[in-house]
Amino acid sequence: MTRPKAAPVVRPVARSRKATAAPRPTRGWVTLAIAFALGALVSGGLVFAVTRPGPTEQAADSLRAQSALRDREQIQALTTLARATRDRLAPVLDGLERALAADPRTGGAPPAADVANWRKATAAAVADFADPPSGETATNVARAGLASAVRQISTAVDTYAASQALTGSARETVMLLAVRQRADAVFTWSAGATALDAVNVDAGHGHQHVFLPASPGSEALTADPEPEGSQRP
Repeated sequence: MTRPKAAPVVRPVARSRKATAAPRPTRGWVTLAIAFALGALVSGGLVFAVTRPGPTEQAADSLRAQSALRDREQIQALTTLARATRDRLAPVLDGLERALAADPRTGGAPPAADVANWRKATAAAVADFADPPSGETATNVARAGLASAVRQISTAVDTYAASQALTGSARETVMLLAVRQRADAVFTWSAGATALDAVNVDAGHGHQHVFLPASPGSEALTADPEPEGSQRP
């Protein structure tokens, strides 16, 4: 008896394992990425080119910086001059006020030498403010106010001196005119001193109070309560 042949063993064929590669980006995505990168570079360059100051703007900035520095120096010099002028003219105004308030019939007029010294002091003060430098508008306004006040004080002294050669009602009329001129001069100085205080604060020097003594009821401006040198507005 013949044995049947064993069935052949079928072995599964081993499959080769290959690494799965990441999907390659399509050409459209590559093009889009390149376009985005180029756009960023171009727009960045445009922003830099637009915002970068050009030669004209750089020159203007330099001129503004020089002007600000020059103005700070002018303000400091003007403040020094104003203090010296105040100290020179305060005794003149005090003597003039007493002379104008005195009754000439009682011999209260000051000596002629005193009046001559007042005229010399005011003339020197007027000369100190002559030929002013050109500065920023606010500084020019402060200087003009102080200079105008100095001229008014000089005029008041001259008016009083002229009254001494008169008698009767004419003398009284001229002396009253000198009283008004003196009051106007102190008021004008107070306006200039207020402007000077403001430009000092703006320039970083702090408050600088250079005011003349004002009579009660004169309506002259007075110093603010801020401490000298304070930067508070």
